[in-house]
Amino acid sequence: MSVASMGRRVLALLVDWLLCMVIAYWLTGSQFWTIAVFAVEDYIGTVLGGMTIGKRLLRIRVIRPGGGPVGFRWAAVRTLLLLAVVPALLTDRDLRGLHDRAADTVVVRM
Repeated sequence: MSVASMGRRVLALLVDWLLCMVIAYWLTGSQFWTIAVFAVEDYIGTVLGGMTIGKRLLRIRVIRPGGGPVGFRWAAVRTLLLLAVVPALLTDRDLRGLHDRAADTVVVRM
């Protein structure tokens, strides 16, 4: 498995965000709750299968460096840092965002 490109990751994020906007509006009649819906979708998707709907469509997933599942605690760390935005924008030479470094995860192509 190779590390997913930044383009795939950003596109997956955009798909997830738009989907969460629709869900938030459908549930509450307002887009105010989009960030909460996104947080839940990202956390649950990362814990259960290492991928959100956007990641699934773009054929990428989040795994531990050894190939195993992320788990509850590290998925929470990753999601919280992703919501802060800046850690996700700062990447190292391996294209891992700071949120992935902190949670000891990597986004790979399937």
